[in-house]
Amino acid sequence: MNTDHPVQRNSRGSTPERRTRLPVAQDVARLAGVSIATVSRALNEPEKVRPATRDAVMKAAEELGFVLNSAARALSTRRSSTVGVIVPSYGNEVFVRALSSFQRTMRAANYQVLAASSEYNLATEMQEVSFLLQRGIDGLMLVGGIHDPNLYARAERSQVPIVQSFSLSDRQHCVGFDNREATLRAANYLLDLGHKRLAVVTGTRENNDRAGPRAEGVRLAMAERGLSLDPAHDLTVSAGIVAGRDAFGQLMSGPKEQRPTAIICGTDEIALGIMSEASKKGVDIPRSLSVIGFNDSSFSAVLSPPLTTIRVDADEIGRTSAIALLNLIGDRTMVQVTRVTPELVLRGTVAPPDKL
Repeated sequence: MNTDHPVQRNSRGSTPERRTRLPVAQDVARLAGVSIATVSRALNEPEKVRPATRDAVMKAAEELGFVLNSAARALSTRRSSTVGVIVPSYGNEVFVRALSSFQRTMRAANYQVLAASSEYNLATEMQEVSFLLQRGIDGLMLVGGIHDPNLYARAERSQVPIVQSFSLSDRQHCVGFDNREATLRAANYLLDLGHKRLAVVTGTRENNDRAGPRAEGVRLAMAERGLSLDPAHDLTVSAGIVAGRDAFGQLMSGPKEQRPTAIICGTDEIALGIMSEASKKGVDIPRSLSVIGFNDSSFSAVLSPPLTTIRVDADEIGRTSAIALLNLIGDRTMVQVTRVTPELVLRGTVAPPDKL
């Protein structure tokens, strides 16, 4: 039985050039011996399809030339030329800078970047990871090492490599630094100047392996000098400038002889809030109170006085994380741990404690 479509002739009786019909999902399903729904899952949610079935769909798609969209192309080449990034917050400039550098490097390698924010919530982060895996990403960059226990297992099942950033790990490929060591160095500088009553103010330490170690660094530096960090001077606040202003009020509420003479902040935004409230209350910085921030944000150098801070090279973290992920995608592991050394940038908000 002839199943060809009838041949149509034009008004002059000639036969027009026959157009070949492009394959559709139904053709792939028929050749692979599966349902159209299975083809759809294989294209859009490959981790939900058994490897043997996925391979059958891939083979059928290749034979038919069914690579008309990015999902099908990803199936046939096992590459989507897309990677994912999840940061804790877009409100922290250091993560935005790292993301921008990461994206520039990936773009130069012809990769697209899908980015999301977890807002320091592990469940939200897991939802975003699931979304990215369903889109068939080739690799993933995460911040820190605290994540849902199932995250790494799901990524491994999908054969998606992960690079951890902003903290170090002995188990994961990472590009980061020792957060405790960074604040320990800053605290030692203050102690060398003669400060004995230090305070530390960080953002949330829950699901955050950067803020907690930063507080630990201050405690350790003081312990090494035979001093202890007053629990009332160890504050966890919400992120941002307003949180810094509130922290200043808490730290300065006691008798003058018990107040801290220097404050190390987990971010520059918190430091800015402390400086703002100090100015409002007539507390001179740095003569009566020294302040150190963290990250060296774009505004730090233009404050009055300019903010002493711990500089983190976020651009380098983003760029190096992208290179590491490209190497992993290409099965070239190279260096598994890359350390980026923070720098204490001395400006105008630190001085010896007021002797008056």
